Amino acid sequence: MSASNENESNNFLETIIEEDLAAGRHDGRVLTRFPPEPNGYLHIGHATSICLNFGLGLKYDGKTNLRFDDTNPSTEETEYVESILSDVEWLGFKPANVFYASDYFPELYGFARDLIKKGCAYVDDSSAEEIATMKGTPTQVGVNSPFRDRSIEENLELFEKMKNGDFKEGTHVLRAKIDMASPNMIMRDPLLYRIKFAHHHRTGDTWCIYPMYDMAHGQSDSIEKITHSICTLEFVPHRELYDWMIDKLEIYPSKQYEFARRNLSYTVVSKRKLLRLVQEGHVKGWDDPRMPTISAMRRRGYTALAIREWAKRVGIAKRENLVDLGLLEFCVREDLNRLSVRVMAVLQPLKVTLTNFQEDKTEWLETENNPEDPEAGVRSLPFTKTLWIEQDDFMETPPPKYFRLSPGGLARLKSAYIIQCDEVVKDDSGQVVELKCTYFENSKSGEDTSGLKPKSTIHWVSAERAVQAEIRLYDRLFTVENPGTDDRDLLELINPESLTVISNAQVEPALAETNPGDQYQFMRLGYFATDPDSTPDHLVFNRTVTLKDTWKKVAGRN
Repeated sequence: MSASNENESNNFLETIIEEDLAAGRHDGRVLTRFPPEPNGYLHIGHATSICLNFGLGLKYDGKTNLRFDDTNPSTEETEYVESILSDVEWLGFKPANVFYASDYFPELYGFARDLIKKGCAYVDDSSAEEIATMKGTPTQVGVNSPFRDRSIEENLELFEKMKNGDFKEGTHVLRAKIDMASPNMIMRDPLLYRIKFAHHHRTGDTWCIYPMYDMAHGQSDSIEKITHSICTLEFVPHRELYDWMIDKLEIYPSKQYEFARRNLSYTVVSKRKLLRLVQEGHVKGWDDPRMPTISAMRRRGYTALAIREWAKRVGIAKRENLVDLGLLEFCVREDLNRLSVRVMAVLQPLKVTLTNFQEDKTEWLETENNPEDPEAGVRSLPFTKTLWIEQDDFMETPPPKYFRLSPGGLARLKSAYIIQCDEVVKDDSGQVVELKCTYFENSKSGEDTSGLKPKSTIHWVSAERAVQAEIRLYDRLFTVENPGTDDRDLLELINPESLTVISNAQVEPALAETNPGDQYQFMRLGYFATDPDSTPDHLVFNRTVTLKDTWKKVAGRN
């Protein structure tokens, strides 16, 4: 067992594990599992579960299995399996084993036969509607099925026929025989197997009956000898059935424990709602950087370390809570600040002509790649007669305390020279289109002897050497803090400014060699990542996160 950090208090799951280890339970082993259903892309909620399960395995010198709960062939695809494997690896975890519930279909079928032989399961010919009616309500006990008292022999024969494909879908199911008056609705003779004529992504057409979640979950845990089966709170009512099945089958006694979901503000993780956004074209696929999927966050430029750090900071609890998205963004900023190369990009270009700089001359200026990492080195920037600066960095009639460029005013160009605005050029509509400026040759950064004291430093790129790029500015997908509980239609809650595309941004020439996934800090603008759509002829960058949390200021004005 790894020693706990004396400065960190244990969460309740760690306390349980340490008590089990101290008592010698499970032969002193810790084996957890992450069991996703391969019917969609993993989201930030799954990421917290991955970090929790694998983190517990690592902390206590144990192991964690990745098991695909592939018991519903109608919704599962190999595409989802591959994306889940990729997401787990990207987050920095290596499963001890990769299993599939479908690996256990023969054993699960044998377990079902064992339950029948023990008088603990029966085949029911009732329709789904009839079964639902007979189940009763939380305040009204259920009614026994007319097929509940079939003989063991008849049940075995009918179950065999179900397996052989002799019945149509929906005509027969296998049910556990427990208690139709149980206060726990889950225990009112739950369904264990149903008929489904669908091609399975691994077993093909071998099977036409498939186990329900409660038939596959605990028994798969037991087959793998999972010691701590960790679920979210909605599975609390299922724990009684989990234990009942293990007891009746007399198999390895895995134990289920539950923790609360950590819901993220301004986010929905309902698979149904996310699927609607994709299918109706409100986002551009599951990896659209506005989506809460792990693949979308990776595309946006989030780092695995930031997500793991966020999961660690929010911790786990027994009560559901809403976690501020700002905390996740803080973790992303903190990591990107450490590792990102600082570059210059101008999103809304305004032309600057240095009237006293030599025509056709290019001066190469040195600038540091990352002040947080001295080993990141330096690179050279081309400085020319014509430059681009941000439109926002000039005001013709500046208000008090405006220190950037204005007529007659001074500003320092980052890693370059001090300039002074001498003349403003406008087009026929009165729009400012060019600034004619003087540069001070003796004001070079690091060698300044000019004595001038500008109060601002602005970024810039060479107009002659810059590369045009498309910039995608992403923001929060929803305008309300908890869209998952809002009664309004989901589409009414979408932030119309969740994506702004700038097609004519100008970036420094070093970015022409960028590759998808490369991460940068665009000075004074935010953190950005190269999108997979990017090509040498058409650069595309995604804004990962702003330099500061500006959302609260915006929300506060509404």
